Amino acid sequence: MQDNKMLTYINEVIKNMPTDWLNLTTHRLDIYDESLAKTEFLDLFENLYNTNTYDSSALSKLPTAYDYIRLGHPLSSVLEWTIANLNNTKSKNVISFSSKTTPILAVLRKNLLEQKDTQIVYTDQLPPFFDAELIKRVYGYSFDLKHIENINNLPQYNGSTIYISQQDDICNFNLKPEVDFYINTHSHFGSVLLVNGTQNESYVSEIQHVRRRETIAMTPANCYAALKVLTEKTSYVFSDASVASNKASVLNSIATVTGSSIKALVGSSGLSIQYAIMMGLVHDALDNHKGKAIKFIVPPNCYGGTNDQARRVAACIDNVEVVDLPVDGDNDMVQSIDQVLNTIAKADAIPYIIAEIPTNPRVEVPDLIKLKEVLSKVRKTSTGEHAIDPVFILDQTFCPNVQFLGDDDMLSSVRTISYVSGSKFPSGGKCTAGYCVANKKAEALMAKIELHLKLCDNEATTLQMEILAKQLPSMNQRIADAYTNTRDFVSFINKTLPDAKINFVSEPLAAQGFTPSVFSLDLPTKGATDEERETYKRALNLKLINLMITEIPNESKFCVSYGQLKGCYWTIPATSTQGTTKEGDKDYIVRAALSPNMDLDHHKKVFIKFVESI
Repeated sequence: MQDNKMLTYINEVIKNMPTDWLNLTTHRLDIYDESLAKTEFLDLFENLYNTNTYDSSALSKLPTAYDYIRLGHPLSSVLEWTIANLNNTKSKNVISFSSKTTPILAVLRKNLLEQKDTQIVYTDQLPPFFDAELIKRVYGYSFDLKHIENINNLPQYNGSTIYISQQDDICNFNLKPEVDFYINTHSHFGSVLLVNGTQNESYVSEIQHVRRRETIAMTPANCYAALKVLTEKTSYVFSDASVASNKASVLNSIATVTGSSIKALVGSSGLSIQYAIMMGLVHDALDNHKGKAIKFIVPPNCYGGTNDQARRVAACIDNVEVVDLPVDGDNDMVQSIDQVLNTIAKADAIPYIIAEIPTNPRVEVPDLIKLKEVLSKVRKTSTGEHAIDPVFILDQTFCPNVQFLGDDDMLSSVRTISYVSGSKFPSGGKCTAGYCVANKKAEALMAKIELHLKLCDNEATTLQMEILAKQLPSMNQRIADAYTNTRDFVSFINKTLPDAKINFVSEPLAAQGFTPSVFSLDLPTKGATDEERETYKRALNLKLINLMITEIPNESKFCVSYGQLKGCYWTIPATSTQGTTKEGDKDYIVRAALSPNMDLDHHKKVFIKFVESI
């Protein structure tokens, strides 16, 4: 009876939910308390359930759930809460994934670090692309794999038991104490992992972190479909009529934008793509450079997800290490790369460089001719042998329109892989899917990157491909129009508040095609000590953002993203995109992201109001 009451309530919720629950991919920081992110939404949602409240206005007032979309979102939270209640367990113990294999890897990762044995049992079949030998050899994970006829006949095991079941009813679990982790997989939705037993609850946060860094939660559209199936007792009907044409359109658009003739790969998010790149390159190194150390060279203040993911990979694989690459402020990217590559060459190690151009959040572009020279330089090991040439992994999310990879482009002679977060310009903020593409020098690496994208089941979903097919053709024009607004606003701020330091591309760089719509603003400060000045500036940052989002609520958002179709997004990188970056490398400045469609005059008027108030 209680189950029926709950399902009736959930049915009303999905009828009345805010449209943002289905469509928004970026979290609003004004209704987001990171310390409460995993509990606050569901605590207040449960209050609504207890009073049988499900009107749109009440649902709209709920705080941000997790951090759209990787770690979770309102619909994934509601789905997990519902499944937990149906199975008499805590909602935190239920974790949904867009991927069918990554939840397995999440448990294996924890057990690798804990040096704990794992057995994976299944009754029907394993998820597609689950390659046990490859997972053991490349990822370093250890496990026993067992096909069983019946879950009721599980033998005793000294370690963790994962039970994988492929079923249409992804919400149904038959819990037994012998199983530690249940993973229900669905051919189109993804998977749901249930952590069984209080003795395994220490796994929850680490499994969630794998979802945040190496994949995404089950998408809003698929959570919505799963909830409909559950509440309406209907079966899911999938149509693949336009799948092939959408994929062809997306790949054609990427080829046109990047100037590369090499087939692109499209993943469920930018970090999904980055993870496939990293693991594909580790795999290539193991095959072609046996026994040599692998060095991922990463700016310490770059996007927190990139930084964190690189270090997480290094933590699991003995011969992988992260090397810092200072790129911003007083540090020159080219000089830093030269010094790091010289050191790595002497050690006869394998250099993989991950760098953003322009950098984030300082929006700096290195001297590209010197960058090419440094990356192309022939180096020697300490014994006089030719050192392994680097692979340059270029995050060009800020400026995906700049062509680096074509036969006549700047980095054509350097092994280069470019990738872009799809929640930004490619989709205009409508989905998270990202892509990567190589130049001809790096073409041989793409097969292994694709292999790991598929192994992790991190390819873009059908809806993500559909959205990209609609949005990518207009991307370059949107970038151009958004840049025009941004240049105008930057010039206005320069005149209105000349004491502020603005990080943005120069006019000559823009003429070369670097036309981002993001700038960072280091506001003028005051105080007798460094501490006083820093405290004052941080308060001023929030004052500016709060004024913008209060005065222009329909356009200005306290959000981490950019490349959106309309409005203006504001954030402080140190407290958002650099969340896992070391404190000393964080940037307590304002970052603004403008769109091609916004009321620029209104934003200027509010900025004048801000200046007058200080």
